[in-house]
Amino acid sequence: MNAFDTKTFRGTWTALILPLTEDDTIDYPAIERMVEEQVLAGVTGILVIGTTGESPTLNCDESDELVRRVKAKIAGRCLLMVGCGTNSTRKSVDKAIRAEKNGADVLLVVNPYYNKPTQEGLYLHFKAVAEATGLPLLVYNIKGRTGVNVETDTLFRIVKDCPTVVGVKEASGDLQQIQEVCDKRPQGFVVLSGDDGITEKVMEEYGADGVISVASNIMPREVNEMVQCALKGEFEKARALDIRLQRLFKDLFVETNPIPVKYAAYKRGHCGLKYRLPMCPPSPKARAVLNDMLKEYNLI
Repeated sequence: MNAFDTKTFRGTWTALILPLTEDDTIDYPAIERMVEEQVLAGVTGILVIGTTGESPTLNCDESDELVRRVKAKIAGRCLLMVGCGTNSTRKSVDKAIRAEKNGADVLLVVNPYYNKPTQEGLYLHFKAVAEATGLPLLVYNIKGRTGVNVETDTLFRIVKDCPTVVGVKEASGDLQQIQEVCDKRPQGFVVLSGDDGITEKVMEEYGADGVISVASNIMPREVNEMVQCALKGEFEKARALDIRLQRLFKDLFVETNPIPVKYAAYKRGHCGLKYRLPMCPPSPKARAVLNDMLKEYNLI
């Protein structure tokens, strides 16, 4: 299907949060500490400039430096995925080219949001971004955030015509569609869950290949262990770990992502409690839920 060894893309990818200083600049010492924790936990890779990393608030210079700094800190010990999707094809192409120049190993491209393109428009959008670089690319399908769904036929039309499109982050929320994608995919095509709460299920029942995870910001070793057990077919152990982690998966979405996960990272001492608008700190009610959850897992 393509020239890439897509087996190396299976496993746990952490959608890294964006630590910020009080003067609203990127907190690189905090990022480097978090990257080191992820590497030591054995993750397949780290995603930067994803939605969890408050990507819409980053300018081009910040994005370039972030990719370069994280690439240097990783130092070849895991893979680096870079989000470069927007609702402008021209801007997405530019971001993809810059990400490749700055050291990305893999690109993640989300559905164009708000403008709700047709399936033909989606096909042309992803095709243009895929043809802009030589890097492997994953389609990020998340109807709940973008207002449009990449239908399965459209996805595999893109894959057929774009050899560098090697996988999908499936966050449609539609289990029937996820199963259909897994059933119809060509050999070597990678399906990553975009929802921590159903990762074990879609791996065991449909044969998905891993997860792009929010929760692994907080418990990377445990999330990765669950995913690795599922990849090895040790489903009884994977299910037990999944059951143990379900409260984490649920409570990290008590408010809009990435509000809860950044708060949890703050409580763990990983970063300050600083967001870029329109993201803001969690409500007192959400903080109480998160504090209780973190205590249950002995994280604070």
